[in-house]
Amino acid sequence: MDCFRKIFSANNLNVLGMIHIQALPGTPRNKLSVPEILDKALTEVKIYKDNHVEGLIIENMHDIPYAHTDKVGPEITASMAVICHQIKKIFTSGPVGVQILAGANKQALAVAKAAGLDFIRAEGFVFSHVADEGIMNACAGDLLRYRKQIGAEDILVFTDIKKKHSAHAITLDVNIADTAKAAEFFLSDGVIVTGSQTGQAADVSELIDVQKAVDIPVLIGSGVTNDNIEQYKSAHGLIVGSYFKKDGHWNNDLDNDRLKKFMESVKSLRTVI
Repeated sequence: MDCFRKIFSANNLNVLGMIHIQALPGTPRNKLSVPEILDKALTEVKIYKDNHVEGLIIENMHDIPYAHTDKVGPEITASMAVICHQIKKIFTSGPVGVQILAGANKQALAVAKAAGLDFIRAEGFVFSHVADEGIMNACAGDLLRYRKQIGAEDILVFTDIKKKHSAHAITLDVNIADTAKAAEFFLSDGVIVTGSQTGQAADVSELIDVQKAVDIPVLIGSGVTNDNIEQYKSAHGLIVGSYFKKDGHWNNDLDNDRLKKFMESVKSLRTVI
């Protein structure tokens, strides 16, 4: 928890705005050069800065369909490192993290190390599950050894549990609280609770169960809106992407009015917890 508090400014409801960068070179939907992709991302960084979000997560959301873990090529890692480094130079008021889909957690750590980022968001940290891309196996042992090897122990690893866009039938006898305990035991720096899909709200009862089970930060990773934010006010952080976009769809541009109203709500809730 101390590591979390070193990089985040609030005790609860730290808002992490998502930057869904445009499709990268080599992916099916790529149309822009890396400088053009960066320019669009920096436009979003300015909007987030102006609205005083606590932090950012940079993600290759537009790279659909996603490659699986070690199939994510060096062109993706290189592009992400360049983009993330420039964003980190501009966004200096709070932590910046990265996630590379799908399950490319070592690549994300390499990018974070090269770009001077503060954390990564990792899939498949504990327990195997079946994702859109196939079977996603647990990676905690390999990932944290890699973090040690490259001297990146100052980079936090926040881990999804019972991750969205996945089937968890093979671990049906392991509930989300026990999954969170396993992640904590395997040295996760914080766990992320989500709904079943992008933009779908997380179950509040699952948030409560996880918070009771662990002593590490608990973040909400999907489906937070201005209408339901109050029910998540005990969470240490909120990862928000879709809701900040026009019409609430992840593929659209940022909506400054939505973002401004949301941050006003956050500030009011922080005074009553």
